[in-house]
Amino acid sequence: MSEFNKTIKEPRSFGKSAKRLWYNSRNWAGDPTATLGLILSLLAAYLILAPVLLMLWDAITVDFADQVRTGKLEGAFTTYYFERALTSPIAKYIFWGPLINTALVSLVVICSTLLIGGILGWLVSRTDLLGRRWFSTALIVPYMVPSWTFALAWMSIFKNRTMGGLPGWLESLGFTPPDWLAYGFLPIAVILSLHYVPFVILLVGNALRQFDSQLEESARTLGASPLVVARKIIFPLLRPSIISASTLVFAKCLGDVGVTYIIGAPVKLDLLATSLLRTISTGQDGMSAVLAGAIVILGAASVLIDMKLLKAAQRFVTIGSKGSLHRTTELGVWKWPAFGFAASFVLIGAFTPIFALFLTTIMRMPGVFTFDNFTLDFWVGRDLITTALPQGILITPEFWSAAWNTVWMVGLASIGAGLLGLLVGYIVARSPFRILGAFLKQVTFLPYLVPGIAFAAAYLSMFAVPRGPIPSFYGTGYILVIALLASQMPFASRAGIAAMMQMGKDPEEAARITGAGWWRRAISIVLPIHRGALVSGILLPFISGIKGLSLVILLAVPGTDLLTTYAVRLVDFGYTQAANAVSIMICIVAFAGTWLGQKVGKSNLASGIGG
Repeated sequence: MSEFNKTIKEPRSFGKSAKRLWYNSRNWAGDPTATLGLILSLLAAYLILAPVLLMLWDAITVDFADQVRTGKLEGAFTTYYFERALTSPIAKYIFWGPLINTALVSLVVICSTLLIGGILGWLVSRTDLLGRRWFSTALIVPYMVPSWTFALAWMSIFKNRTMGGLPGWLESLGFTPPDWLAYGFLPIAVILSLHYVPFVILLVGNALRQFDSQLEESARTLGASPLVVARKIIFPLLRPSIISASTLVFAKCLGDVGVTYIIGAPVKLDLLATSLLRTISTGQDGMSAVLAGAIVILGAASVLIDMKLLKAAQRFVTIGSKGSLHRTTELGVWKWPAFGFAASFVLIGAFTPIFALFLTTIMRMPGVFTFDNFTLDFWVGRDLITTALPQGILITPEFWSAAWNTVWMVGLASIGAGLLGLLVGYIVARSPFRILGAFLKQVTFLPYLVPGIAFAAAYLSMFAVPRGPIPSFYGTGYILVIALLASQMPFASRAGIAAMMQMGKDPEEAARITGAGWWRRAISIVLPIHRGALVSGILLPFISGIKGLSLVILLAVPGTDLLTTYAVRLVDFGYTQAANAVSIMICIVAFAGTWLGQKVGKSNLASGIGG
């Protein structure tokens, strides 16, 4: 080959980077991976990055309704919303009060979940707890129940006449609960703690299951007391799991709106999430952008702190092997107290709320346990003496409309998230241009840093009005589908990336040599091999979307209600029994979805802690 032809085929004068780019570009035409990566990057930027940036932009530009107050034209730069949120006379009601309440609730929830979850995680992973295998699954059940259904159950039992309407169980039995027990800080903290304890059980239980118990045995042999063993060995080894659990619980508390919306409203207690909901419902776009931005910053900061602390905790990592010892601690005289503690958590955290909700749905008057007070009217009755609900939910068209909306909207979003997650994983693992993979990996993780209520606010900023050729989606089901899809991308993309990273290139290369094109390879090789990852990437978002409220409460309107928002609207009308019946149906769907996901995916949520 002549020197001239070599120069044409290989730009050696530009060094190794230019050669690598040259070879990659030659393969680009035959392999659409780079093109697909570019398309996915643009789509992710539009559906995830752009709404968040646009929402933050609203915080520093004048809204149409505030031109007179600011003395500036619409779209002009302003600090008015920051001043109103941080330094105005109403700042303590809009921002500072909710911020302090959020911090206090989160602190109590983190401490209580670490204490309860740590003990339960240790019991099911490192002791001879009675019924340990059953408890390893049963202790996870409270998270399968939507958090706001706990709030409905609490209201059914402890409600007093502060709210008006039907009395709670205790009031019907002759005891009127005080406001501090019925509403506000205490019940919010208790409900969120019960709901998020399973996170700590899973994380701490898995960590305890992993490290070698010979370390503890060696320390005890050398004369170390149990307190010294815990302080010098167990807690340092558990530090990464404790940090991750604390961060995860804080992020969840930051974005949870349903519990505070139901329990905090009677005593006018707001967290940042409900304060954001109120500003949006009153049309304060600039103020809602400031509050949403604060939630995003807090969520992102917690994750960054988590990453920093986890990096510092790497020095405590131990590596087990086939020779590792995982000795089970004998509880002895503590066996029955430990069993009672675990059983009490399952009873209080799962059975009691669901049972209480069900009982209220078959009682005309809550808390009156007489035969003539039981009825199925709220399920299948007709000609009920109500204004907006003249018949039971199972024969109410609005219920079935909400159920159908839930199925098709959440289902379509979940399928889309699963497929896109697998494609993102493929691009990250196979793209010749690493910048595309790195960009997709980071952007698809962004919704994890943005609590659901703030992400919904971002979508309102983006799609509530027409923008260029894109029409307004507000009031349609499409905005819910897109928002649900985008919000679930962190889970779907991580499942896809993990799966694709484990598959070598040999199967595809063999098919390529035989002449199979990219699409044929994708359908015949990639999809069958990663069917499990695709199923997980679809079912997990579906289960999460079925019971989620924080994201959809801002985006749904009466014509596009999901089961969750339909239940909340019934609460607003004061139809407690009907709202609880809808909640029971949501729990049934969530349990069925979880069971189906574990069967299809051949996995068990509790498999790492002894299940």
